[in-house]
Amino acid sequence: MTALRDWFHLVTDIPERGVSVTRAATGEELIELARELDIPSCERVRVAYEIKPQGNGRYKFTGTLEADVTQACVVTLDPVPARLSEAFAIELAPAAELVDQEPVAGDREVSSVPDTEPIEDGRIEVGTMVFGVLSAALPSYPRKEGAAFDWVDPKLAADPDAASPFAALAKLKPRS
Repeated sequence: MTALRDWFHLVTDIPERGVSVTRAATGEELIELARELDIPSCERVRVAYEIKPQGNGRYKFTGTLEADVTQACVVTLDPVPARLSEAFAIELAPAAELVDQEPVAGDREVSSVPDTEPIEDGRIEVGTMVFGVLSAALPSYPRKEGAAFDWVDPKLAADPDAASPFAALAKLKPRS
């Protein structure tokens, strides 16, 4: 992620009461965000956030992201505009504390520890986290209003009985 690479805070610059910031992506950053998100365009990204110390080198990163983006319709590939508004709360801790721990028993165990983002080299990478929030907020399958997927497999159109998942089995069954 390179679009918001200059969006960071040094932990040494964050006072005990924390910081409150409002940022908006520049024109160049919007173009780069659209490229990195693989969408036609990103018209606006604005984020208002706070970073507050929690003690022991940990911080809490909270705020709201607002964005206007254009995606391609999954049916017609026509442009589909979307207005996004997403609240977020992310815990931050020194990277040294976030050592990957393997589950002790079974591979389906879920950690009871909330997801925590690393603070590396004394930097809180706000841009990386904002990018993550934005990418997660994008609609997965944008669809233009009224767009319908009505394609029919030509093989099914030729043999109406083939539409049933059991049609092939019925042909194998001996007739009495």
